[in-house]
Amino acid sequence: MIKKLVAGNWKMNGGLAANEALLAALRPVSGVDVALCVPHPYLAQLQRRPPGFELGAQDVSEFAAGAYTGEVSAAMLADFGCRYVIVGHSERRALFGEDDATVARKACAALSGGLVPIVCVGETLDEREAGEALAVITRQLAAVVEVLGKEGLSRSVLAYEPVWAIGSGRSATAEQAEEVHAAIRAWLVEQGVDATGVRILYGGSVKPDNAMELFAMPNVDGGLIGGASLVAGDFMAICRAAGV
Repeated sequence: MIKKLVAGNWKMNGGLAANEALLAALRPVSGVDVALCVPHPYLAQLQRRPPGFELGAQDVSEFAAGAYTGEVSAAMLADFGCRYVIVGHSERRALFGEDDATVARKACAALSGGLVPIVCVGETLDEREAGEALAVITRQLAAVVEVLGKEGLSRSVLAYEPVWAIGSGRSATAEQAEEVHAAIRAWLVEQGVDATGVRILYGGSVKPDNAMELFAMPNVDGGLIGGASLVAGDFMAICRAAGV
């Protein structure tokens, strides 16, 4: 059985004082891995996070070093003790024009720099209603396999985030999430990827009141948590649900 992972994605939120208050309210949870993926300016502050929490970032450059003003490399993130980095979040794809190939290169840069990429995939509402969800997701994954190879993908974390559920208050039902997660795992096996240890997280309005049901699904290996990760009580409740 795969140990579940709950990764909090603070997005572009936080402040030094607010962060300290949040960190002071967090407590380790047994039976689950937990990561905090924070804005780059707060990585130094999060080096003083409570025990039991891994550090993660929300984006990484596809380039290792050089004249790329404003970019942050995998080596820089590793310097701050990061273990994870999110790549291909739907907001990066939609708002900043990151295509499948760019996401794949970023995932490769993360692995090369000693980080574990959390590779996000997912469909829009229009794509789901057109019956194209799985085609969209496998297209996104195929681009990553092409660059990382089968072995590289087996060392990554995947996050299924239905775009229509992110920040909307809507969430896929546990059955909808399981259907897609199972299909992703089956696709990985078809591609020759060792999927036994690949964690597939669900991201999309996970709350304390739906976390237990979602995490009970056999192919849902944890969650990528947005807004609820900024509320200590909610985040801890979600982590406890994953640790059951």
